[in-house]
Amino acid sequence: MTYTKLQWWERFQKYRTEFSQVGLAVDLSRMNVSDEFFAKMEPLAQKAFSDMDALEKGAIANPDENRMVGHYWLRNPALSPTPEIRAEIEKTLANIKQFAADIHSGKIGGAGGKFKNYLLIGIGGSALGPQFVAHALSDPRTDKVKPFFFDNTDPNGMDRVLASIGTELNQTLCIVISKSGGTKETRNGMLVAKAAYEEAKLNFGAHAVAITMEGSDLDKYVTENKWLKKFPMWDWIGGRTSELSAVGLLPAALQGFDVDGLLAGAKQIDDATRTKNVKANPAMLLSLALFESGNGKGVKNMVVLPYKDRLELFSKYLQQLVMESLGKERDLKNNIVNQGITVLGNKGSTDQHSYIQQLRDGLNNFFVVFISVQKDASEHNLMVETDATVGDFLNGFFLGTRQALAEGGRESVTITINEVSPGTVGMLIALFERVIGFYASLVGINAYHQPGVEAGKKAAGQVIDIQRKILAHLQKNHTLFTIEEISQAIGNKEDIETVFQVIQHLASNGRLTATRDGSSVKYRLA
Repeated sequence: MTYTKLQWWERFQKYRTEFSQVGLAVDLSRMNVSDEFFAKMEPLAQKAFSDMDALEKGAIANPDENRMVGHYWLRNPALSPTPEIRAEIEKTLANIKQFAADIHSGKIGGAGGKFKNYLLIGIGGSALGPQFVAHALSDPRTDKVKPFFFDNTDPNGMDRVLASIGTELNQTLCIVISKSGGTKETRNGMLVAKAAYEEAKLNFGAHAVAITMEGSDLDKYVTENKWLKKFPMWDWIGGRTSELSAVGLLPAALQGFDVDGLLAGAKQIDDATRTKNVKANPAMLLSLALFESGNGKGVKNMVVLPYKDRLELFSKYLQQLVMESLGKERDLKNNIVNQGITVLGNKGSTDQHSYIQQLRDGLNNFFVVFISVQKDASEHNLMVETDATVGDFLNGFFLGTRQALAEGGRESVTITINEVSPGTVGMLIALFERVIGFYASLVGINAYHQPGVEAGKKAAGQVIDIQRKILAHLQKNHTLFTIEEISQAIGNKEDIETVFQVIQHLASNGRLTATRDGSSVKYRLA
């Protein structure tokens, strides 16, 4: 892919498409696409369009779990396959807006008065989407509440968040998000938060709301303990596509963001990506670019580089959306295919001082997704050199890096938006949801289940079971044992490494005492 600058210009004119109706441009000129490639992919693209039509009409698009996939209905309830689903979506949005208004007015408050903060407790899509949107749209001068997050089962991380909230716990609303109600990380975070409120002599339920499925364990717990409110999740919404459900709209509304703008931006993209004309469909163009670069096998990594600080967390958000959706061992015909695309990234121009060096001169095992934002939108956009502002330099670094990579034979896609706003953030979310849906159809996989995640949860549960056996054995036998003896006694002699790792963790946290006996180390309860 070596061209003169005039030839690059010719490709730019040919393979850059402006979607003026939504304020978006997609440039594939620096990808190895051609008219022949598009012609070859046309049948697969048309099949993907048909698959998406069926999905939006309520077909079982997640066959492994026998579920519909309905995140597109969230921003256009009229598309819902039943009147009941439409009514639920519309009712939930109205309830979110009313609840946020009551929080902002002080009608609903904490023990210390008007809520100043929210503490969102969730993991995966239940945290990544809200974190991305909060970072993209927040302004400390105008935010109506300040966001905090428990997004892991790390006690030290939770301690730091609680320390940041400090004495304002009595003015902090907890939002607990778990679709099934049984997610262990979220359950743990909720229990830590509850303990912190109780230690501060506060009624946790009077400061808490939940987002969960009707009938879940969390749903029952909320009712029994008289929490402030609960909002629904539905089985046709997956965690990684839940940002425009209550999962993302409630924290956004509490922070004071324009949730109607988020939904309208997503709907605009949905409308624009229903056309079956490949060249006029931004999501299909991007899906085909991903397919081309990785030969339909994901052999190249996707490096996401937004040139705007507000979009810094977009690559982290896309990691789950892309990798959990596309990282699959088997296709829809049960053939072993080991599909997936690895997502990396942070932001420009910061990373021109770190891994851009390798992208330009090292392994050619990636393609870049640049996101360019036209408006600098800052009162501090100083003129720092003759006829050049701070923002001009950001744009210059983007264009220079893009061209330097192209001249080195490194592929890149550029997505251009005018500004970062609720509308454009909703557009980016919806655009990549559709890109992933199309790509999954192109390669014949189920994008809407996550058997690998479930396998990890199952394995974690087995580790905790081993830990319980270790502790039960040591509680029953008040003497010293080697790791080998403990492993033998609990019937896990073949999984001695896990026994070792668990014992090391327990000893490091003061729950076991280690004593050296000659060449052996023996353990007992502390």
